[in-house]
Amino acid sequence: MKILAIGDFHGKFLKKISNLVKKEKIDLVISTGDYPPFDYRDLWFKHCYGTDVELGDVVGKRKYKQLVIDDLRKGEVILKGLNRLSVPVFSVLGNLDWPVPDDVYDLPRKTLKSMPNWDRKDSFVKRMEKYRNIKRFDYSSAKFGDYVFIGMRGHSNVGSVKSKAYRKSRAKLDNLFRKFKKENLEGKVIFVSHNVPYDTKLDKVSSKEADESVRGKHLGSKLCRRVINSYQPVLAIGGHIHESWGKQKLGKTLAVNPGAIYDGRASIIDIADSGKLITKFIS
Repeated sequence: MKILAIGDFHGKFLKKISNLVKKEKIDLVISTGDYPPFDYRDLWFKHCYGTDVELGDVVGKRKYKQLVIDDLRKGEVILKGLNRLSVPVFSVLGNLDWPVPDDVYDLPRKTLKSMPNWDRKDSFVKRMEKYRNIKRFDYSSAKFGDYVFIGMRGHSNVGSVKSKAYRKSRAKLDNLFRKFKKENLEGKVIFVSHNVPYDTKLDKVSSKEADESVRGKHLGSKLCRRVINSYQPVLAIGGHIHESWGKQKLGKTLAVNPGAIYDGRASIIDIADSGKLITKFIS
């Protein structure tokens, strides 16, 4: 089985994807999400990063809603491109794929109260459901051939292991891995998340464009890392940290960050009948 691992599109669908599927004889595309461009990024980082302030409180709720809707519309262009591929696409949601994920931390009551009703709706999920070639499987599973794929949503920080949200999300993943215990022991379970495992060479922020408060730090997911440590799936695919593409063995698990397709990066993972993994990075 040949997998094309891609993610972090940020509003850009590259013809390279279609070409790779054909040229490399890909069987399955795995997407780690982040479809919209986040065009209001500068505004959000200026007013909201590291605070409980909602952008709607700064620019006005009407303008805020329009910014989000425009962003989601651009993200849907990517879905249309993936839907036209000649092979199935399995996808988890990224941290930009609306609504903002709160699966590993509890949102402050003040933040929840300040959010308008539409802010909590699955706006992007509804768009994704229209495309039959794309199967979403975060906090659920999907099967392809002899392999089971277990997915996780796309929070963008390490997570709070003491939060109710973290415990709830961990319980969902524990149940899925218990359900497919036999397949996992046979090396037939692949774990997919938007963010990569915490405290690895795949999650270190080195971009000069990153905020000074996080530059040089590890911003992977503690939930992702703990699941890998506990269950040791044969393969784990994640993204989010664009610059730290590569692979790393975590026990028996091969963890892969394909890099951002926005930057032209991707990974081809060839799984032989024997179970041997051969990974090639595309740039």
